Amino acid sequence: MIPFNKPYLTGKETEYMTLAAQSGKLSGNGDFTRKCHFYFEKRYGYRKVLLTTSCTDALEMCAILLDIRSGDEVIMPSFTFVSTANAFVLRGASIRFADSASDCPNIDAGKIEELINSRTRAIVVVHYAGVACDMDKIMEIAHKHDLFVVEDAAQAIDSYYNKRPLGSIGHLAAFSFHETKNVISGEGGMLVINDPRFLERAEIVWEKGTNRAAFYRGEVDKYGWYDIGSSFLPSEITAAFLLAQLEQMDEIQQRRKYLWNKYFGQLKEIEENLLISFTILPGFATNNAHQFYFVTRNTNERAGLIACLKEHDVQAIFHYLPLHKSEYYKNLHDGRLLPEADRFSACILRLPFFYKLSDDEINYIAQTVKEYYRTTVRRGRS
Repeated sequence: MIPFNKPYLTGKETEYMTLAAQSGKLSGNGDFTRKCHFYFEKRYGYRKVLLTTSCTDALEMCAILLDIRSGDEVIMPSFTFVSTANAFVLRGASIRFADSASDCPNIDAGKIEELINSRTRAIVVVHYAGVACDMDKIMEIAHKHDLFVVEDAAQAIDSYYNKRPLGSIGHLAAFSFHETKNVISGEGGMLVINDPRFLERAEIVWEKGTNRAAFYRGEVDKYGWYDIGSSFLPSEITAAFLLAQLEQMDEIQQRRKYLWNKYFGQLKEIEENLLISFTILPGFATNNAHQFYFVTRNTNERAGLIACLKEHDVQAIFHYLPLHKSEYYKNLHDGRLLPEADRFSACILRLPFFYKLSDDEINYIAQTVKEYYRTTVRRGRS
């Protein structure tokens, strides 16, 4: 079976993890954590970053920092992972789900303003597959209505909007280093703080509501409880693993882009025959090769292709179920139809995509897809 994902190890992970273990400092915010922080702040120009145990934790920190509470409303796409919404629901907010754009699973920036009212506090955008949302338009809307913007950049490491790194544009941003991402630490995430109003408080929330980080830097003679917070920081073992990955970022990205282009070249003829579609990469966005996916014409066709690939020992998967139709939130949703979110949910198919995927494997997968469309779909049996 060719799996959907296979985590890539650079070879330095165990060495760095051993060094972390031998250092006598296993808990978070040690040397390896600081090296990771420095890497991101230097490479992408982020004002401040804080490693977290997951992207979910980073999003929960965003909700705390924005003082989201009961009665507030937050606008976000329905086509996203549950963590995007959970972080704000946990603080008592109501979610106003927006539809996807017609040519891309990202939030339709043109549908945001109509959802804003006096209770709206924030707009959360999700850069699906590492492709940027229309950030200038979104930031203009946020400024007009005095709203905060959070970038859910879980899939968007090393991707750009008009030459600006994703995660650097909104007031806050959250990244993921889950094993399915471009650079990984098993589980893991990162909060990016771009608005200086949140700099001091973010570190306190990150350290369980205490000023312990300042104490360890020698800035105060003791530390205490100053705010709400939780244990959001990862261990030095996790940070050590991540650092090994970051040191190979350019090599990893070069390989993933090669694989993405290999898939694209193999499957372009099916797209040209209008049997599948690729979503449009806007002129303001870059492709960080987070995943390779395409959109089928209907859900039955997708189900047939997934079954066909499985029969040929290839694991292909679909993606999110729209949150406005979830068991948890369907009775809380305001009833608006979100047809594009429904369509992407029903029709997106993701192919195996990982660093050590070989040319032969891509050729085999692509040939299987092409054969499915040649022998099954065109005969009307799908």
